[in-house]
Amino acid sequence: MSDSAARDRDVAETESALAHPEVAPDRSAAYGDHPDQVIDFYAPRDGRTGAPLVVLLHGGAWRAPYDRAHVSPLADFLARRGFAVASVEYRRGGDDIPQQRGGGEKARPGGADPVAGRWPETFDDVAAAMDAMPVLAARELPGADVRRIVVTGHSAGGHLALWAAARHVLPEGSPWRLPAPPPLRGVVALAPIADFTTAVELGVCGGAVAQLLGGEDDFGGRAAQSDPGVLVPTGIATAIVQGVEDIVVPQAVSEAYVDAAARSGEMVGLTLLGGVGHFPLIDPAADACAVVAEEITQLAW
Repeated sequence: MSDSAARDRDVAETESALAHPEVAPDRSAAYGDHPDQVIDFYAPRDGRTGAPLVVLLHGGAWRAPYDRAHVSPLADFLARRGFAVASVEYRRGGDDIPQQRGGGEKARPGGADPVAGRWPETFDDVAAAMDAMPVLAARELPGADVRRIVVTGHSAGGHLALWAAARHVLPEGSPWRLPAPPPLRGVVALAPIADFTTAVELGVCGGAVAQLLGGEDDFGGRAAQSDPGVLVPTGIATAIVQGVEDIVVPQAVSEAYVDAAARSGEMVGLTLLGGVGHFPLIDPAADACAVVAEEITQLAW
């Protein structure tokens, strides 16, 4: 496929994924005092009890303009598949970027993308949300089985999903380190920014990884606490779903993570979808989204 054709495909897929109207949650709950420290809960649409809980972490290159609203149709899609869903918001971007739910993008000087991520707040929030999840989900979704949790996320959210499952292998002294593996059934990462070295080499999302970690001066030490590619093995069942035609987070990023896991003695599932780019994985109208639901089902039930 030519570069122009690939870009045209990406534009069309993006427009399709983002064209769905926002789906309001059944309940919402705060896990902290900041406005972004909130979780939206979606009950299984068939009313079943004992449904596995899917924790959903949205993407958007850890940048402020992109919030959980754009994955609410995916949350609803999974709820219609019989899952209980918890969609997590977290702090993104920089202090100069307005935190607006569904708001427009504010560019940095010179027309560059908004700054990516906040250190350490982005990680503080994901850790806090995951730690609070069993209690909050049991309260807000009493029909959910919080003993069966699968974490999923798309793009930057895929990175955070992998990271959330790896907190017990963080370096000693890390504020987010857990003393034991988190009680998860598994992780399904969708086109994740899963290996920082490869992502930086490919310039993924306009240098978002380097921005997340605060630039070159802080990169090494912070990557040791945040790069899924070095936080293996986890001992937690992990699957990746990746579009072969993805030009936003290319296949090579996922493959680098799978290879790193294999070198550590751990097998990670990798499902490659031909003719699929970045956004069909979260588009309920796309066949790829059904594949995602099946991958989650295999780990959850």
